[in-house]
Parts: sequence; C-alpha cells; structure tokens
Amino acid sequence: MSDEIKRATGLLIIEVVNSNPNGDPDRESDPRQRPNGLGEISPVSFKRKLRDLLEDADSPFFKELPPDYSGNADCYRILESRGRDRAAITKEMGEVKAKDFDQKKFLKSEFVKKYWDARVFGNTFLEEGANKGFIKTGAVQFGVGVSLSPISIVRHTNTNKSGVQEGKNQGMAPLAFRIVEHGVYVMPFFVNPNYAAKTGCTAEDIGLLKILIPHAYDQTKSAIRPDVRLRHAWYIEHQNLLGSCPDYRLFEALTPKRIGDAKEASTSWKDYEDVNDLPKELKGKIASFVDLVNA
Repeated sequence: MSDEIKRATGLLIIEVVNSNPNGDPDRESDPRQRPNGLGEISPVSFKRKLRDLLEDADSPFFKELPPDYSGNADCYRILESRGRDRAAITKEMGEVKAKDFDQKKFLKSEFVKKYWDARVFGNTFLEEGANKGFIKTGAVQFGVGVSLSPISIVRHTNTNKSGVQEGKNQGMAPLAFRIVEHGVYVMPFFVNPNYAAKTGCTAEDIGLLKILIPHAYDQTKSAIRPDVRLRHAWYIEHQNLLGSCPDYRLFEALTPKRIGDAKEASTSWKDYEDVNDLPKELKGKIASFVDLVNA
C-alpha cells in the first residue's frame, strides 16, 4: 500500500427499516429527529460502530481481516472504548503529557502505535494542561447523517413473560420500543491528509477504515437496530491535496432523488431514484471513484 494518504470525499447512503439507527438520550431514546421531521444519525454513533468492530481482537470478524491487520492486533486497539478510565489513559500517555511536549517524539511513541481510532479520528485526551491545542482532530471526520424525507416513528411497549420486579406492570416497559418505519439517510465524511501527520495516521489506517465501513451496521446489529442497510459507501479520491472538485458537487450528484412527495415519510427503497455513477464532467475532476459496499 502506498505511504501517501490522499484527500478524499465520502458519502454514505443508509437505509433504515423498522430500526432505531441512533437513539436520542434527551428524548427517552427516541430516534433522533429534527423539528422539521427529518431524522438524524450522529457522527459519534457511526464512529462507535467502527470502533466496536475492532475492539475485540479475538472476534471472528477481526480474525477475518487481512493479515496485515489481524496479525498485528496491538497496533489496532481502541482508545475511546466504552468505560475507559481517563486517569489510566493519562498515565499511559507518559511522556506525551510532559511539559516539554515533542511532536516528533510523540509520533514515535507506543501510544500512537497502539490506538487506531486516535490516529484516524484524533482524540480529546491531549487537550488539557500544558498541551492544550495539540491533536484536537484527526484525518477523518464524519458529518451528521440526515434523512432525505421526514421519518415516521413507531412506539410500542416491550413485554416479557413475567415481571422482573413484582408489581412493576407485569414485565412491561411502556413505549420502550421506538423505531423508524423507513428512512434513507445521507452522511458525508472527509479524509484530510493535512491532519494525518499530527496524529500519526497512515495509509494503512485509512485502508482499514475502508474495509470497516461496509460492515458497520451488518456486524453490529442489535435488538432495536436489526435492519439498517448501507446501500452505498461512495469513496472519491481527489487529484491533489487541496481537492480537485468541490465536495458539495459530489454530494449533490450522488444523493438519491425522492420520488413523489418529499414531505411525506417514505415506505421503501422504491420511493427513491438510486444513483450509481458520477456525471462525466465530475469524473474528469477526480482521481478515483468507488463504492466500498460493492467494491
């Protein structure tokens, strides 16, 4: 693999079917929704799924990765794993937190070598004390996923055979099952080589990201999120580091078109006109164009 990280623009087309793609803790875990009715998926939610795929190095999924990754698990750990002790991480960083912080020394440290998500997404653990201002962001950033039409949310009561606690509604959890009937979301993401040198991100790290993205939902299904389909994961590399085509033009060209009334919630994928290619004009402005889902 080339050592060079190329500037890239990405777009995820996510179809949600009778699932909750991202619960809102401020609204009792209702699917996230804007005041205008459009659904949302947060960047944190999607990145969490990528982290979860790598978190267990003993899982069948991890062992199925190419040998360069599966055979080198110590270089693909997750810094922001669930329940991490921040004090323990600060201690682990050792010289990274020293007052005489040395960027070159940091990039060669065991800390950088160990954590894939810190190299790719950046981290918040270095924004304190003497080192405030270092490593606030990474080479890869995901934007907010927004549905193309308003979403219809269904709420049901969960039940079990017998009550967990005596006298507590006989095992019922009123309105605990909250799902989106159907929705198609568009989520942009960006690969910016400018920040790669600050976090130690490598071309191999980006290669792993491209492998993980198509499996983000299929390999992390849950009871409330059984059917989230990644229809497309468009990955477009630019001809130069400054970007050879405006991102928004690529997004506009690859976003599915709603058939019928866009103000009404969709009921199936057939309510959209799919897009499977870029116009010739835009193809001439980019270096490569691939759908990671169907690659």
